[in-house]
Amino acid sequence: MVHVLTVHWRSAQWIDIQLRYLRRHLRAPFHVYAFLNDVPGDHAAKFDYVSTEPIGPHAVKLNHLAAEACARAESENDVLVFIDGDAFPIDDLSAYLDRRLASHPVVAIQRRENLGDCQPHPSFAATTVGCWLRVRGDWSSGFSWTTSDGHVKTDVGGNLLRILKEHGIDWFPMHRSNRVNLHPLLFAIYDDIVYHHGAGFRSGLSHLELANHGLRRVNPRVLVHSLFAFHPKQKRYKRLLADTEDLKQDVFASICADESFYARLR
Repeated sequence: MVHVLTVHWRSAQWIDIQLRYLRRHLRAPFHVYAFLNDVPGDHAAKFDYVSTEPIGPHAVKLNHLAAEACARAESENDVLVFIDGDAFPIDDLSAYLDRRLASHPVVAIQRRENLGDCQPHPSFAATTVGCWLRVRGDWSSGFSWTTSDGHVKTDVGGNLLRILKEHGIDWFPMHRSNRVNLHPLLFAIYDDIVYHHGAGFRSGLSHLELANHGLRRVNPRVLVHSLFAFHPKQKRYKRLLADTEDLKQDVFASICADESFYARLR
């Protein structure tokens, strides 16, 4: 049995898309557990378990869903799949999990393209119930590393990286495999198996985008406060933000229109 753990926030636009791709590419029996916070409409019947508790931190939601799935699991060999609400498989996920988990107890996206992030990222990750319980898995931030542009950083998955190091676990990092990049971080395919839209539930720019456009070290007030409306770096920031949002909408439209949209990224 596969237990799929996902989070949707303030939008229902990804729910049916994600479930459709899961049904198509996950041949093993599976249950889907979801956090649906401030999601309009009634979608509870589409999932095997739903929580709407007003929990903020993404890592806490994932840890909660994992605890629920582990309690319901029939075997320690059941598989836990953590996946962002705006991510889904684009090929045979059952075969992929069988192959990867046969050689590595944990498989997870590693976004090296994001200024050298080295931690397992929950946009997609998989392990067994037994492994998660044995190491006391935790998606919280805390453990830190130095980014490629010299910043000390922690993020979701930081503590899991520490746990895997402490237990000497050789985990498999899934890297970006796009042949065509519409964006340096968003619209990613990882290990030719999972698509992650990125920022599907929020606006704003990543640290990578800010760094690429000379805005990483700018005071955030300069970028957004009306007092600095004529500052050239605020103008650059707002133009970049608008362009990114337009691109996100264009790609989302292609996802809705063409179920093989990802071919353009290959």
